[in-house]
Amino acid sequence: MELSTLDLIVIGLFFLLMLLIGIWSYFRNTDSEDYFVAGGKLPWWLSGISHHVSGYSGAVFVAYAGLAYTHGFSVYIWWALTIGLTVMISAKVFPVFWVRLRKRFKIQSPLEFLETRYNLATQQLMAWSGVILKLFDIGAKWAAIAILLNVFTGISLTWGILISGGISLLYITFGGLWAVIITDFAQFVVQIIAGLVMFVVVLQKLGGVDAVFTVWEQLPEGNSQAFNDPYTVGFALAFLFINFLSYNGGQWNLATRYISSPTEQQASKAAWLSGALYLVWPLILFFPMWAAPVLLPNMEDPTQSYGILTMELLPIGLIGLVIASLFANTMSMTSSDINTISAVISRDILPAVNKKFRKEATSLTTARITTFLFTLGTIVIALQFERFGGVLGLIISWFGALVGTIAIPMLFGLIPWFKSCGPKAAIGSILVGLLAFVITKNVELNSLALEVSLPVLSSAVTYIFVGFLQRDTVPDKVKQMLEDIAQE
Repeated sequence: MELSTLDLIVIGLFFLLMLLIGIWSYFRNTDSEDYFVAGGKLPWWLSGISHHVSGYSGAVFVAYAGLAYTHGFSVYIWWALTIGLTVMISAKVFPVFWVRLRKRFKIQSPLEFLETRYNLATQQLMAWSGVILKLFDIGAKWAAIAILLNVFTGISLTWGILISGGISLLYITFGGLWAVIITDFAQFVVQIIAGLVMFVVVLQKLGGVDAVFTVWEQLPEGNSQAFNDPYTVGFALAFLFINFLSYNGGQWNLATRYISSPTEQQASKAAWLSGALYLVWPLILFFPMWAAPVLLPNMEDPTQSYGILTMELLPIGLIGLVIASLFANTMSMTSSDINTISAVISRDILPAVNKKFRKEATSLTTARITTFLFTLGTIVIALQFERFGGVLGLIISWFGALVGTIAIPMLFGLIPWFKSCGPKAAIGSILVGLLAFVITKNVELNSLALEVSLPVLSSAVTYIFVGFLQRDTVPDKVKQMLEDIAQE
């Protein structure tokens, strides 16, 4: 099916809006603090919405749409539910710590405090590991949006990656956090409109509101269950722990949302808003994906289900709006990631490599050059995504296994309970976690839950055990830092 002229106009206007936001934000950024943390002036409702939508990308409408088609309701349980619960439960802990780190230690990058908390070697290991991880994670998102482009327009995956990545490359380099935040809000509004219309259209196609309850009887056996092998209880618990780490700051761009908040109270409110949205909105957004086996039976490639439903069910004009929102989802998520990675490279890695890149002298020019080059790297990875297990393989296996390993010394290091966990515990936990990851990729475990959880669990046990052995040797600077961020 070809897009109508009206759909193409809608897409064009939406991208024009994104470009105008980028230009507006370009002139708003006067220094690196504006570029990386919005000057610490991000209101809670914008922060919460941005935190929420930063968990979406085109991958949700490709890889997760495929899982919704083949495994049904279980994707909500292990993905959205676990995120919502962990974010809300931790709302008065990690968001508060991140704000205090900015206020009391003047951080702009989520890793800046690690040199004081551990040492320079630990900070550099985590910085380099995280940058490499994000190359793969963002590459998967370019590949996901390329699959959607292929469904809608017939453009090859290679050209889809180059187009989506190239447009975002220009936009992100303009960017800064204000551009990311405003784009997040715009795409959230578009996503709500498009998602509600798709929900209503699918209900009408299925016979009315009662279909919310009756459609499950028409789906394959197991699709209505909370757990559907291999997405078992164990897998959900593994992702609960991984999401606890990643959505409280293990994903550095999400830590930036809290760092950029003006007060501890606003950071907590942002977390509650984001968590509540995760509990409610996916139930509406995913319903068409869950119903897809009834509307599009026997699909050879379930990852195309959402794109085909959009083309077949929505009226002219709204199709273009949905496509634009999918682009915006990916652009906002990747620009958010890349903005934070640029902060890490500019303020943590480059100063350690060469003294001329002192943190005090971090310039907008350095930030934008770093952003441009890193984005190019993610596009190169995206062009090779099939070699890494496809989109789903990149997102679930690589990201799920590695993000927790890097996040453990970062988040546990903020908790006074683990004050005795020093550089040996941090580096040891990362190395053991990476070793466990290598094992999971080379040994047949016959369990997706074990494959995903083994690296992060190994990392956590190592961190706590080594810290226990070192419990009598806590440097004064570490004690003081933890006291500073724990006290109101």
